[in-house]
Amino acid sequence: MVADPFARESRAVPNLRDLGERQVAGGRLVAGRFYRSAEPTDPGAADELAALGITTVVDLRTAGEVTERRDRLPDGVAYHHCDVLADVPPQIAQGQAQLMSDPVAFTSAFGLFDPVVQMNRTYRDLVVAGAARAAYARALRAVVEADGAPVLLHCTAGKDRTGWVATVLLATAGVDDEAIETEYLAVNPAVRAMFVPLVEQYAAAGAPPQLLEPMLEVRIEYLRTALKHVADGFGGFDGYLHDGLGLTDDETAALRALLVQPI
Repeated sequence: MVADPFARESRAVPNLRDLGERQVAGGRLVAGRFYRSAEPTDPGAADELAALGITTVVDLRTAGEVTERRDRLPDGVAYHHCDVLADVPPQIAQGQAQLMSDPVAFTSAFGLFDPVVQMNRTYRDLVVAGAARAAYARALRAVVEADGAPVLLHCTAGKDRTGWVATVLLATAGVDDEAIETEYLAVNPAVRAMFVPLVEQYAAAGAPPQLLEPMLEVRIEYLRTALKHVADGFGGFDGYLHDGLGLTDDETAALRALLVQPI
């Protein structure tokens, strides 16, 4: 198996990846500047992030997730909470979390709750929902404000909310569609490893673990759902950045300049 050049070994920060070193027209993405991961809540996370030089952290989780599991960050880090799912009523989010943690309840509700349909709805909302657009705009402005110092962007597992912001950054930099899809799908091994205890819990309860699979991995159809809404709603990424997220031309230019090193 070919080693993933963008994955970073970490004992305390799961699913840690560097978005840099990809080729684009006229340059390449800067390595060591833009990282993505799952939640850095392990006690050792602060030291590992300090070793990477992280000065800014963008947390895309809900308020409830932040309260339950605080990030472990180095002193002096600029922390930005950008709740992508703030539009989702708390009772719905709590209900879904309960279903995922209760194998019997999830199995009995499976006929009423289609995980694939729900995931596609989530990816639609990542693009069009008001809270998501506001949160991603704040996230990208935080990247610009970091002015080239290393930034970490994360959610809980680092696959969906983080996968979308990574897609936006790569598309803004001019990375081609194939490389964007490859990066999006590359997190699956790390994500599946993170969810092994949950899958084992399902198996022990006699519930078919495959019922959970659509929610415990990324699938190309999810990404393409989001991309379709970018195209249909905004005419492409330039329109999404300007009209969807409200970034100015100067902000977009500054973001691209930070992302790409000319060669």
